[in-house]
Amino acid sequence: MKITITPYTDANATEITDLHHACVHAIDPLIYSPEQQEAWAHTPPNYPYWVKRLALKKPFVAVVETKIVGFIELEANGHIDCAYTHPAYQKRGVMSELYAYAQNVAQQKDIKRLFLEASIVAKPFFEKRGFTTLSRNEIKRNGQMIVNYSMEKMLS
Repeated sequence: MKITITPYTDANATEITDLHHACVHAIDPLIYSPEQQEAWAHTPPNYPYWVKRLALKKPFVAVVETKIVGFIELEANGHIDCAYTHPAYQKRGVMSELYAYAQNVAQQKDIKRLFLEASIVAKPFFEKRGFTTLSRNEIKRNGQMIVNYSMEKMLS
């Protein structure tokens, strides 16, 4: 499977929004309940919100053939805000490629520290790439408590 990393374009907004929604709602309900998933990613998705968000964040996008299979957001201060892989493409190297690309861009921009808030599901991925956990967080979103972890990695 050939994965190509491309810059975001406004034409990607709907597909990325749907990918985000599908990812959240594919999480094992024993990890995040259906109520927590819905609080995290509304059904139907809020497309106007995501169009504005993505235009601002300009994520790196993973494409296989013509399908968007993942995305990652790297902010100028080193914050990774969103990192998602389409459920049908998980555990196939998509996020590894996206993360390596984002880390390379960060190093080129002389960013010294990457940091993020990882879900329970994403935490092991980032631990394997050298991130350390700073804190466990309970975030109240739309009436639901959602656990995530503040993590960081120093770049040399």
